[in-house]
Amino acid sequence: MPTYDMWTFREDLVTDQIIGYEVEAVDGSIGEIDNATDELGASFIVVKTGRWILGKPVVLPATVVERIDPDVEKVYVSRTKEQIKNAPEYDEALTDDDYRVELGRYYGPGGAGYRKTS
Repeated sequence: MPTYDMWTFREDLVTDQIIGYEVEAVDGSIGEIDNATDELGASFIVVKTGRWILGKPVVLPATVVERIDPDVEKVYVSRTKEQIKNAPEYDEALTDDDYRVELGRYYGPGGAGYRKTS
């Protein structure tokens, strides 16, 4: 049985220099990348959202990134605006295991923000 690793980007994604790229949810634009990390087993992006959720930053685990288009400087994610809006509130202490577990429950299998991808 394959394991589900939400904190590692797919091998075909190149994440260098994506800060400032626009982020496109399944149903429209949500903001731009404010921070990103490609650490083994701890990869994520931080999105500085637009006014639709009062400009609060949100963390998206690597697994929700579907593709990156450097030609238009856009990152496409596999979640809706509503799923992202309802995610656990951003915690600047990203190394905090409790916060990562909470995000895992939300974005992972069985969570409200989970969406199976092919």
